[in-house]
Amino acid sequence: QVQLVGSGGGLVQPDGSLRLSCAASGFTLADYAVGWFRQAPGKEREGVSCISSRYGFTYYEDSVYGRFTISVDNAKNTVYLQMHSLKPEDTAVYYCAARPNVGYNCLPLSEYQYWGKGTLVTVSS
Repeated sequence: QVQLVGSGGGLVQPDGSLRLSCAASGFTLADYAVGWFRQAPGKEREGVSCISSRYGFTYYEDSVYGRFTISVDNAKNTVYLQMHSLKPEDTAVYYCAARPNVGYNCLPLSEYQYWGKGTLVTVSS
């Protein structure tokens, strides 16, 4: 049974950093693409980043490129989203999601099947 547990959210000041974790069980990360998504109040959910670790492919949405880094720890079967230089507009509930590998990359972000519960990130002074 595929399960994802997201954690690591919290309150952080602008320009601060946070690391989100997504602990996976029931599958091997190398066989799946994993993505991070977020939904801000009053807005639609959007894809932030994804990784296909078997092929070394990563993707970042433009607004987080250069500030966020996605990574995988295969020993812990966990995916991380390291976030730096956080802005108030990064405030959202963040979700991790997974799907079996299709091709060599983790796109498109519209086809993720398995979802974890969200973790709230609030960027505010």
